[in-house]
Amino acid sequence: MNLNILVLPGDGIGVEVTGEAVRVLREVARAAGHSVRFTEGLIGGVAIKAEGTPFPAKTEKLALAADAVLLGAVGLPEFENAPPELRPERGLLRIRAAMGVFANLRPVRTYKPLLDSSPLKNSVVEGTDMIIVRELTGGIYYGTPRGISGEGAEERAVNTMTYSRAEIERVSRMAFTLARTRRKKVTSVDKSNVLENSQLWRKVVIEVSKDFPDVALDHMLVDNCAMQLVLNPKRFDIVLTENMFGDILSDEGAVLTGSIGMLPSASIGEKRPSGAWTGLYEPVHGSAPDIAGQNKANPLGAIGSVAAMLEYTFGLTNEAAAVNQAIESVLAQGRLTADLKPVGTPATTEQVGAAVRAAIQL
Repeated sequence: MNLNILVLPGDGIGVEVTGEAVRVLREVARAAGHSVRFTEGLIGGVAIKAEGTPFPAKTEKLALAADAVLLGAVGLPEFENAPPELRPERGLLRIRAAMGVFANLRPVRTYKPLLDSSPLKNSVVEGTDMIIVRELTGGIYYGTPRGISGEGAEERAVNTMTYSRAEIERVSRMAFTLARTRRKKVTSVDKSNVLENSQLWRKVVIEVSKDFPDVALDHMLVDNCAMQLVLNPKRFDIVLTENMFGDILSDEGAVLTGSIGMLPSASIGEKRPSGAWTGLYEPVHGSAPDIAGQNKANPLGAIGSVAAMLEYTFGLTNEAAAVNQAIESVLAQGRLTADLKPVGTPATTEQVGAAVRAAIQL
């Protein structure tokens, strides 16, 4: 297979972790006999510095031409007080909209070698294995009207949380379809006791569930879900929720694994004529500028995102499994970066990446 991939390293540690992910992907392609073509573009803070915008037109063109996009991270402290359109994070919102990716899949899985890295008791987190399916292109992050107006005592800010039936239906179908390949359970998370938006969400999810009679559905209010994630995370299989709730809950879920550096993600859009999913792949963590350039960052979230790319966009399940098994092997060896609280000297970003490449078996 010929793989055409756009790489967007972005800001901070994005450059380092993406570099290791690309090396792993090269090794997998070599071992399996695939050819891979990489192009590189700018997004986020580095794009603002070079092009005056967090999502240049040339990057959009490259993204739409690629089979898949691998993203590092965006965000730099120097832009914290910049206008919204000139913040690195706006580039992330814009590429998601441009690519039409509407479902963000965030797997949360605990590994035995990392149980002691979690702040929760081993008995609570052991065996956790869920996917948080977050709607990605609607909700309060995109709704209008929005903005800040007025002055002095009359100054006010407005954001609008809005969803259409079609937006809720398509991400719900994605969640139920995934559940069929796992433990066949969907937990839909909303705030329907307060928000009309969530009342529509719950109504549409129930309607979609009728097309999946083999999948169990339950509903949970978002505040209760936040509590249950730390009390009984093993109860969850597929967690389906809207954009802002998913943003918050998936970062909470990252704590279960011991480090946010462990979590990959896949942002999936409509299927192409070839049958492949349009996909934007990135680790969940941020740009962590405080450790950028120090060879300390955990690359396993980015490498796991490569595994997701191989599975969802290219349908290469054996290759994806080989990457995930290599990650498990490296964890078992104790080759851990500092965020995972290793015994002894922490491994560097490059050492972890090299260990994953060495552990790949195809």
